This record gives sequence, C-alpha cells and structure tokens, in this order.
Amino acid sequence: MSTNAPAPLLPPESHPASARATGASYLDRLPSLIDESVRVYADRNDELARFPEEGIRALGEEGLLGLSIPTALGGLGQGPGLFAKVVAALAEADASLAMVYLMHLAGAAVLLQASQTSVVSAALREMAMGRHLTTLAFSEKGSRSHFWSPVSRARRTPEGVRLSANKSWVTSAGHAQSMVVTTLSAEGHGPVDTTLYLLRSDEPGVLIGPAWNGMGLRGNASSPIELKDCCVPEEARLSGEGGGMSVKLQTVLPLFNLGVAAMDLGISRAAVKATVAHLTSARLEHMGSSLAEAFPTLRAQVARMQSATDGLELRVEDLVRQLESPGPQTLLRVLETKAAANEIAIQVTSDAMRACGGAAFSRHTRIDRYFRDAQAGAVMAPTVDQVNEFVGRAVLGLPLM
Repeated sequence: MSTNAPAPLLPPESHPASARATGASYLDRLPSLIDESVRVYADRNDELARFPEEGIRALGEEGLLGLSIPTALGGLGQGPGLFAKVVAALAEADASLAMVYLMHLAGAAVLLQASQTSVVSAALREMAMGRHLTTLAFSEKGSRSHFWSPVSRARRTPEGVRLSANKSWVTSAGHAQSMVVTTLSAEGHGPVDTTLYLLRSDEPGVLIGPAWNGMGLRGNASSPIELKDCCVPEEARLSGEGGGMSVKLQTVLPLFNLGVAAMDLGISRAAVKATVAHLTSARLEHMGSSLAEAFPTLRAQVARMQSATDGLELRVEDLVRQLESPGPQTLLRVLETKAAANEIAIQVTSDAMRACGGAAFSRHTRIDRYFRDAQAGAVMAPTVDQVNEFVGRAVLGLPLM
C-alpha cells in the first residue's frame, strides 16, 4: 500500500475564475474546456486506467470545483441545475472525470451543511480556489454496498477520535486532498448510528490500496483505502454524533443520484452520436448506400436509443426541479431516477454495440468505452436492486430500512 500524499491541484499563485461569471457563461465556456482538457485525454486515460488530472486541473482553474460553494467563500454559489448540466457534459467526453467531479461535489455538500469550523471553512475555500479535491469514503469491505452501515467504529480520545477502517471503492484514491469518512459513532448502539468526519489524505495512517483496474470508469482511481488509527480532531466532525445517517439521506443521496443520472445521460448522448456517425459514414459499396440508408431496422434502433435518451433528459430535469422545490414526491424521484438512468444507459449503449457491430466491438468508435462505463452505475451503491427495493417499500408505505 502507498502512503504518498496527493500533489496540489494548482500552484499558490494561480487565480481561478471563481465567482466572476454566471452559470450561463460557465456553460458557454464548458465546451472549449472539454475539448482542450478532457476529450483529448479520455481514450488514453481509459486505456491506461489513468486519473484525469488535466480535466480536474482545468475545472479548478475555471472555478468549477467550487460550483456549489457560496460566493462568500469564493465559490460560484450554484445549485443542482448547473451541477447536472456540467456532469452530463463531462460524461459525454469522459465518464471517469464526471464521476470524480460528482463525488467531489457530493463531499463538498457534506461540508456545506456542517458546522463551519476553521477546518471545514478552510477546506471549502481551497476547493473554491481550485486547490482541493475531495471525495466520499463510505463503503467498507465488511458491509460492501450497504454504505449506510459501516462496520468500523470511531474510538474516542482527548484529541478527538481515532479511525481505523477498510474503505472500498474510494473514487480519486491517492489524488483527492481529503475524504468524507463515515464510521459507527464511538458511543453508537445501532448499525446506522454513524458520524461523518473530514479526513485529510496526507494524515498518517491513510494507506492507498492497489491501483484501480476496473472494467469501466477506468480513470476514476476507485481504489481501496485502509485507515490505520488516523487521528481526527473535533473540528473535522461533519455531522452530529450519531447523525451521519440523516446527512447521507438528506444531503448526499439526492445529489449523488442526480449526478449519476446526469452521468448516464452524458454517456447515452455520446453513444447515440457515435452510432449516428458510424451508420451515416459506413457504406455498402455494392449497394451504393450507407448503413443508415440501407437498413430500416437500424433506423428503428437509433429511434429507440434517441427516445430513451430524451426521456432520461426529462427525468434529470424533473429531479432538478424536485430538489430545487422539495415536495412529497421528492424522495421517490431521487430513488427512481438513479435506477431508471442506470438501466437506460445500459440499454442505449448495448443497442449502440449491436447497431455498429464489428466496428464497435473492435473499438473503432469509442462505443465500447461508453458501454463499459454505463455498467458502473448499476453496481454502484446504492445498486439498482437496492434502489428498486427502496422504491417498492416507499410506494407500499413501508419504512426504507
């Protein structure tokens, strides 16, 4: 295991564009950022399972690591609408970068709802300046995808607490400057009596596991991390004692599910565009026509792909409205949208593989990358099966857990 601390994102003399522009102007500039710092590296990052450092640095320089952080702390003060649009645009070029980004903003959301101690405020200001990437360290080897119920337990000390845990699937492992950690409270009695803490990645006892070598999202550095008796001061506590579960449900889950759905939307858009490009350019010379002109079955398949992608876009927009103006259906929409998005992305990319045949299978079109990346959402906690169980219980009027 490695104990190497992550390198700083930006040098101290750099000055991100934080809080100088509206959300609309950031969307106007996003395509050029993606073309210059994301798309050109995406294939290599996938091939080598390489962290998208150029993309993260560019997002930091543009101030977008502080997208949701209030302007008083140097951020952009933007809400879920711009978040979803940025994640979808990033995912269309590189879903690994989109996942790194949404995990960062999910972690930032936890800090924003916490007591603004000097530790928390300093981290948020660093994020707004593009110098600090954070992530979530929820899932554990012992409880797997049941991220809400860790098996590790904090140990109380005069300085704060000591944390020892085997965290799994930690996005940006070895690259993020900090992580939001969940653990059973020192005095907790039940499996969801958890507390959240901010842990700097350069703290003694933070050990990065083997390099990530996944089927999809190969650039998101989702490696295990072992915490060995790490010291966390009281100022780094991000929830009430035993209050971690409510933060996970009320703060993290809605934003995370929106982000995953937006990521699936970007992947689906990319798959449709790649399929259209192949079918309109590949020709049957003996018939004097393109594949698109020759086969009505392929046109019907593209129609289904486009309709499913457009439907997913409407779902994402609906969830944004629900989060901006919460109501009695909001929790149901939070749950439904992730499950639907995961399944739509898998179906659209599977259809793209079939429609493009050997060209997709031989990796000429990038569709194989979209297909592999789309699989991640279904197994990412909460998994599709878990979300459908929650939806069923909610509809039937049963407690979620």
